[in-house]
Amino acid sequence: MAANTKEQVLDTPFAPVEAQSQTQVDKAYSYWRFRLMLTLIIGYSAFYVVRQNFSMAVPSMLHELGYTKNQIGWVFTTFSIVYGISKFISGTISDRSNARYFMTIGLLGAAAVNLVMGFSESIFLIGVMYAANGFFQSMGWPPCTRLLTHWYGPSQLGTRWGIVNASHQIGSVVILLGAFWLITNYSWRHVFIVPGFGCLALALFVFMRLRDVPTSLGLPSIEEKEGLVTEAQAAEASAEERLTYRQIFFEKILPNKPLWCVCIANFFVYIVRMGVFNWGPTFLQEYKGIDLFQAGKQLSLFEIAGLVGGFLAGWLSDHWFRGRRGRVSFLYMVVLAFAVAGFWFVPASMPFVGVFCLFMMGFLVYGPQVLVGVAAAEFGSKKAACAAAGLTGTFGYLGGAASGIGVAYVATNWGWGATLCSFVVAAVLGALCFLCIWNKTEQAIPEKK
Repeated sequence: MAANTKEQVLDTPFAPVEAQSQTQVDKAYSYWRFRLMLTLIIGYSAFYVVRQNFSMAVPSMLHELGYTKNQIGWVFTTFSIVYGISKFISGTISDRSNARYFMTIGLLGAAAVNLVMGFSESIFLIGVMYAANGFFQSMGWPPCTRLLTHWYGPSQLGTRWGIVNASHQIGSVVILLGAFWLITNYSWRHVFIVPGFGCLALALFVFMRLRDVPTSLGLPSIEEKEGLVTEAQAAEASAEERLTYRQIFFEKILPNKPLWCVCIANFFVYIVRMGVFNWGPTFLQEYKGIDLFQAGKQLSLFEIAGLVGGFLAGWLSDHWFRGRRGRVSFLYMVVLAFAVAGFWFVPASMPFVGVFCLFMMGFLVYGPQVLVGVAAAEFGSKKAACAAAGLTGTFGYLGGAASGIGVAYVATNWGWGATLCSFVVAAVLGALCFLCIWNKTEQAIPEKK
């Protein structure tokens, strides 16, 4: 009863900001930060459950329905193009939308198209539905960007971003292990049907638990709470609230050179990340000669490593590099090139070394993936954070599009070894792009006295 009363009180808009004590504000912020962060993690994990299930179903679909790698590659590429374009559009709209409704609608749509895919056999219909899934998937992360940048200051943003980013890995591990059980005991169709129904229920959970920015609850903004703005800066922030979509693009996005460096870097990050994400189960079976269960376990390690690597990258950028996200990303990408090369050359007689290299690939590729979003949100300013992060997502999924049909073409004509070689090149080029923003930061965190 006491817990319900507490939630009811905290769920009610507060008194005017000037009438609140610091204790009241701190207590409310603590409650809402925990509640919103937990909801974002569960909600975005659900998006991945109805997204990575397709890659686990691919080996069975190739065998049962007679599809070719090129056909599947075009499905992956179409998804990435639709997702990439939609992510920028969704990010721009999300800057002016209520995160609660935006995320719920996206998850409902993603769940619904998965149910259709579960009852389909036509490669054309499956491709259309997976492309529609890309559109709805693009509505998942912008609300996370909006809430994180409005509830946390620069000294906490990188670490908290890394924590919420763990939803990528949580959802991936759930479906990687769950898909094997569903395929073994039922069929590949259940990999779409069961998660589809489950995510319909989770969409209701997200709607019930999520709320929008602090001011929507009658709380002071994070800048006011932590004393991060002067009166002049507060007036400027108020003016930014009234920016049109055209002004956001032409004033905050287009002339922003560091942001474009991050975008191009993300293109190369996603060639590696989505190459493993989309083709991992097929690649491990054909190149390494392991069964689907072992492939699922190894890719789960890849995702778990990404969880740790992403969190550590956020923490390092906050506490050691004082907001300079480019430095951490550069170091990660350099070591990633060596990890991919190690996975490429390790012989089949040394399986544990191969698994370790795959583990390190996950650890290293997800660090820059986390920091790209943080850097974009900071370079774009809080009022255009979702649009800036959406633009980096667009470039990222152009890289994902290249890894879709590109991996299919290279693997079919030159083998999986050539595919890994292309991943090494992508990691090196990504590192060079991050090197261009080595000293750049919009909100440098001062050293502790």
